[in-house]
Amino acid sequence: MTRIMFICHGNICRSPMAEYIMKELVRREGADGEFEIASCAVSTEEIGNGIYPPAKKELERRGIPFGKHYAVQLKRSDADKYDYFIVMDQSNLRWAGEILGDGCEGKLHKLMEFAGSQRDVSDPWYSRRFDIAFDDIMHGCEGLLKELI
Repeated sequence: MTRIMFICHGNICRSPMAEYIMKELVRREGADGEFEIASCAVSTEEIGNGIYPPAKKELERRGIPFGKHYAVQLKRSDADKYDYFIVMDQSNLRWAGEILGDGCEGKLHKLMEFAGSQRDVSDPWYSRRFDIAFDDIMHGCEGLLKELI
């Protein structure tokens, strides 16, 4: 079982989009039982909130099913529970590293690494471009899945 945690700032836009995109890609591959996929935040700002409505709308528009979601924060205890911690940007990388502490070497990655890039996934909270964020996340998740299967 491969366990993946997607991480963004508030866990209401990019990381839940990544969680549900990856779950759908895995389902399409027929590998549902081989993965555990979740998402979380580095901040406490949105804890308990659902997926941001424009992010939901983009998932719906692209045919990606999603379920009930409530934002949660990354915890130090998650360090041993997951094989991969996939962040959306450099800030998330720094915060996640501080939360998880030592012992996560090799587990922390920026999503776009799996799409052949070191750039960040643009934050649609600020850009309002949920379509661009979706495309980036899809490319990153496709690359990640290709590497894992």
